[in-house]
Amino acid sequence: MDQFTLNLIFVGASFALYIGIAIWARAGSTSEFYAAGRGVHPVTNGMATAADWMSAASFISMAGLIAFTGYDNSTFLMGWTGGYVLLALLLAPYLRKFGKFTVSEFIGDRFYSPTARMVAVICLIVASLTYVIGQMTGVGVAFGRFLEISNTAGLLIGACVVFAYAVFGGMKGVTYTQVAQYCVLIMAYTIPAIFISLQLTGNPIPALGLFGDHVASGEPLLAKLDQIVRELGFNEYTAHHGDTFNMVLFTLSLMIGTAGLPHVIMRFFTVPRVADARWSAGWALVFIALLYLTAPAVGAMARLNITDLMWPNGTDAQAVSVEQIETDAKYDWMATWQKTGLLGWEDKNGDGRIQYYNDKNAEMQEKAAANGWEGNELTNFNRDILVLANPEIANLPGWVIGLVAAGGLAAALSTAAGLLLAISSAVSHDLIKGQLNPGISEKGELLSARVAMAAAIVVATYLGLNPPGFAAQTVALAFGLAAASIFPALMMGIFTKVNNKGAVAGMIAGLAVTLIYIFLHKGWLFIPDTNSFTDADPLLGTIKSTSFGAVGAMINFAVAFTVSKMTAPIPQEIEDLVESVRVPRGAAAAVDH
Repeated sequence: MDQFTLNLIFVGASFALYIGIAIWARAGSTSEFYAAGRGVHPVTNGMATAADWMSAASFISMAGLIAFTGYDNSTFLMGWTGGYVLLALLLAPYLRKFGKFTVSEFIGDRFYSPTARMVAVICLIVASLTYVIGQMTGVGVAFGRFLEISNTAGLLIGACVVFAYAVFGGMKGVTYTQVAQYCVLIMAYTIPAIFISLQLTGNPIPALGLFGDHVASGEPLLAKLDQIVRELGFNEYTAHHGDTFNMVLFTLSLMIGTAGLPHVIMRFFTVPRVADARWSAGWALVFIALLYLTAPAVGAMARLNITDLMWPNGTDAQAVSVEQIETDAKYDWMATWQKTGLLGWEDKNGDGRIQYYNDKNAEMQEKAAANGWEGNELTNFNRDILVLANPEIANLPGWVIGLVAAGGLAAALSTAAGLLLAISSAVSHDLIKGQLNPGISEKGELLSARVAMAAAIVVATYLGLNPPGFAAQTVALAFGLAAASIFPALMMGIFTKVNNKGAVAGMIAGLAVTLIYIFLHKGWLFIPDTNSFTDADPLLGTIKSTSFGAVGAMINFAVAFTVSKMTAPIPQEIEDLVESVRVPRGAAAAVDH
């Protein structure tokens, strides 16, 4: 059976499963649409949360960024994992105890202000739309390769699938679909990693194989990788080369952005009891760890395999020949990915070989001049293709490649569905029912939620065609926006006596400053070539646009506390409400229902 047919079988079977579950779990009420009837078991919710969380950025892009940068990009792992600890300890149980459907509804009630609720809706939509761009980018990459169609066609197919199970199923359908998607994506991620770890180290556990010995050379695998990348003029893989201050800010931004993302927080409204919210976060960490402990090994082993393929006889010998790339079955993956436009090479000096090295390195420039090279000839290697191409690079069986295709799409579609649900809930429940038409019927609210989600899918698909960076980089911008706007408001709502004016001023200041900083570096409204700065040469010292969320959060807190001190204190009933939310047992105004 040819590879294309295998891919169709795996992807088609997984899509049939998702749509079947959505039909079975069709939402019939607003409670089921927004919170799955508050009847989801903590283990089930933890698995659904993990799928909601492990997006195209985690599955498709993260290992690629780690592979080509090394230790410095471990910040993605530290920030995203640490954020769940914050979420479990500081937010999830208290928000569940408050007993609302959406993040915006909590902010509106806690800060006794329709304005606060509307500002929260705007913050939520901006962060969620930015996040969903990365997911649709991942959908296009995966479909483009495995179904041998264009990125545009892939995005349209993915949008239709999300529409089919998210619009009709709501949170109930999305929850059980995400459980299935987690099973698909975790198998698709770990099975190839086990194969590759066995090939390179003889150890079936990738996380342990990463620190084991390289079978072919007998050296520690990481030491071997460090040696090879050094010889090619790249930075040592295991060393820290970036700016430490920016690294700390970036990690912090990812952590508090994780704890402030509305589509993740919504999952904790679906469990029966307050204690279940905390257990859900714990189970989510367990399920996430299965992938996150594997990702560093996937990145390192893939980088080693790629360099070995480009220099099959070692870095002191001749580079791979164009003839070998065109005739050797081991290199078939290169021709396949070249068709997508995400991989490219060029024999610049006409010697019949493809030299892969860092042509920006001064020592390598001298070596290149001596050997008659004319620059790095592996001209394009999109970081987002690495995990999807990994089974082909390692020459694994065809069924593994098909499984990875299904897994990559499951990761992107599960998170896209969660984000679109958060957006539609904000529009229908917070904007239409909460502000514009409080007397709307339940049937009318459900219809408006589905229309809002359909509109959000159209916008997300359009933006996915022109992303501002690799999937993980685009997602990092969304985390910065959530960190600067939503997280401080939630923290102050639970643990402080900040008033409504302070909360509104803080959210507006945090969101505006962070959004402007991002647009200055990534282009206004992400339109190419409209930026004034780049992350290589940022506006403020070494602070990149992906790291600015932590600064935006500090501005949010500072403005909120300052304005709150200068204006009237919160009413007594709100103060009592805040106190009751934090009491371990027995709520007053905050009811555990």
